[in-house]
Amino acid sequence: MDVSPESAGREGTLAAAWRRISPVLAQAGGLRESLERERARWFVWTPVALGTGIAIYFARAHEPSLWIALALPMMALGLASASRKAGLLSILALGVLTASLGFTLAKLRTEWTRAPVLGHEIRRAEVKGIVELIEPRPARGERITLRVTDIKGLAPGDRPERVRIRVMIEREGLKPGDLVRLRATLRPPSVPALPGGYDFARTAWFQRLGATGYAIAPAEIIAQAEARDQSLVQNARDALERLRQGIGERIRAAVPGETGAIAVSLITGERGAITEATNDAYRDSGLVHILSISGLHMVIMAGAVFASIRILLAAFPAIALRFPTKKWAAAAALAGAASYLLISGQSVATQRAFLMIAIMFAAVMLDRQALAMRNVAIAAFVVLAVMPESLLDAGFQMSFAAVVSLIAAYETARSQSSERELAGWLRPVAFFLGGIVLSTVIASLAVAPIGAYHFHRSQQYALLANLISVPICNLIVMPAALLTLVMMPFGLEALPLAIMAKGIDVMSASAHWVASLPGAVMHIPKISDMSFALMIAGGLWLTLWQTRWRMLGLAAIGAGLVVAGDDPRPDVLAGRGGELVALRSSDGTLAAMGSRSGSFELTRWLEHDGDARAPRDVMRGTAFRCDGVGCIAGVRGLTLAVERHPSAAAEDCKKADIVIGGSERSRGCAHPRLVLDRATLRRDGTHAIYLATAQGSEKPAIEKVETVASRRGERPWTERPLRPRRAPAPVTPPENTMGRSPSSDQPTEEMPLDDERD
Repeated sequence: MDVSPESAGREGTLAAAWRRISPVLAQAGGLRESLERERARWFVWTPVALGTGIAIYFARAHEPSLWIALALPMMALGLASASRKAGLLSILALGVLTASLGFTLAKLRTEWTRAPVLGHEIRRAEVKGIVELIEPRPARGERITLRVTDIKGLAPGDRPERVRIRVMIEREGLKPGDLVRLRATLRPPSVPALPGGYDFARTAWFQRLGATGYAIAPAEIIAQAEARDQSLVQNARDALERLRQGIGERIRAAVPGETGAIAVSLITGERGAITEATNDAYRDSGLVHILSISGLHMVIMAGAVFASIRILLAAFPAIALRFPTKKWAAAAALAGAASYLLISGQSVATQRAFLMIAIMFAAVMLDRQALAMRNVAIAAFVVLAVMPESLLDAGFQMSFAAVVSLIAAYETARSQSSERELAGWLRPVAFFLGGIVLSTVIASLAVAPIGAYHFHRSQQYALLANLISVPICNLIVMPAALLTLVMMPFGLEALPLAIMAKGIDVMSASAHWVASLPGAVMHIPKISDMSFALMIAGGLWLTLWQTRWRMLGLAAIGAGLVVAGDDPRPDVLAGRGGELVALRSSDGTLAAMGSRSGSFELTRWLEHDGDARAPRDVMRGTAFRCDGVGCIAGVRGLTLAVERHPSAAAEDCKKADIVIGGSERSRGCAHPRLVLDRATLRRDGTHAIYLATAQGSEKPAIEKVETVASRRGERPWTERPLRPRRAPAPVTPPENTMGRSPSSDQPTEEMPLDDERD
């Protein structure tokens, strides 16, 4: 049969194309076979896909429309239906469907929590509201969360639903549910201290917290909680808060001081009375997880109830031999965990811990394995579906990273122990001692990248501190806390609280000792987003799969470590309003100038820089030369001028390369390469200026200028109305305070609020 030259050429082209495609198809076939071997683990990747969609939503610079968010799952569902039984394509389509669902849930959650946010600072505002939460502060005073009923001068549509106010003088007899009136300075929730920093305003959005501030006088009680008529649900909520407040007061009466404050935090979840020095000691020693109620505390509490009920029922053979006492004990432990959830304040971290415990005890009652990766996946999926914003929370990330890593290690150890059993008494001893050491090491390694990314520090002796304190917490402190709650209704809480206090004292002593060791804390510069994503992806790949290809996760983790330091550091930082300015010195560290009011902002800058110095030490440098009208400094061959008075504008315009803090008229300067006036700095927040590498003797160019506003994008929590509408009722002017100096008992407007510190 004759073959034409055209046919031969076409066959040759097809053969060449097949030779190029066949290796790719072979690799796809190998991937499909690997996935098929891991079929039992497909489900545990569902929350990962859901979280990916949530992360895409929050990473956007602009808020997507609701219609787009609703259309995405429909399109993904069509793709998944069309690709059914298509092997690898079908798996990918299901992943896209789950991710699109996460995107949509995040959008719906944002709209569901939408509430008015204060647009600008209001001084001496008259606020009326119902007390929701009272949090003692370590030095003096308390922080009150109010459900607002009225703010004089604001129309209802502009009135925040909830505000959080610091009161320096406590009001005796104040309880949750009371209707109060107070005068306070209110501000919008704080924005990040620098581009890419922690955004408290976003956190506040999902709490419907529209303003924070400080009171200029104690709260005035208008109506007691018992005398108010409100819904049954709200009455129950206020009664629960009063119960928590009463428990805290009885604990502090029996165990005063710092030890009592820690005991209150472990039982009711209220950490406000713990001093900053103690918080720092626990943080620097790697024990801060003990102060915050989480999975550890919930497991100990529920586990103690479970073990106690089983032992009690085992003492009655007629019951133990005829009835499923293990399931009864699991049901009792679940009820105990629910009670602890209510008493401990129902924080997001506690809700996560309870959900995981509930799923595990439900598995026991259904004769299923309790410690299983599937149960953790269900818990993570439910948490992300109900509260998608939890994905951005360091507590969520650390909690699930630790649990997933521990269960993966447990599965591996269980498979190994089935092949080689330990004999006699060695098994329980090895499990107890080895379990403490291994669980601490594994959990510490799992949360290390997350801690470095969010908090820019690493605790070098966390293993030592946990080996000392975790057994004390497990065997003494938390069982005594459970006994305290059992005995408190009978007025017999003094003895278990005394035992609990002894354990807390030992933990605190070990925390202070470990934190004081040389090199206890290593400060880490900001890690790039790409590095963090690679390490998280590698960790998930390593722990969620079971076959040999899981080891590819180590390669991703290694790649994340390689690019960890690739995030460039700014050469100049100009704070909001231009009051604080810092530049990078020749030795690579920051030198700053500004007032004491910028210390909080400067602290955040130093943390992102991996710098352990205190703000006052950074201010003492000689990089800036200042006079009565401004300051001048050199940075990599450029002249930086900070204008403090209009009289300096003419000279700065002629000589400076970068002018910061001038008026709007400074924009007309011809010589400077960059002018940032005060209005721009107030509007867009902190500016980070990056300089390009200079060629030869030439001055470096300005490579880019990044702002807080540009990093935050245009999202609901970044919107600020120009001016709230006035209420139709006339406003009574405040009393005259001319000539009166501010009381030293009140925070000044420059002081950072507790929310910013948190």
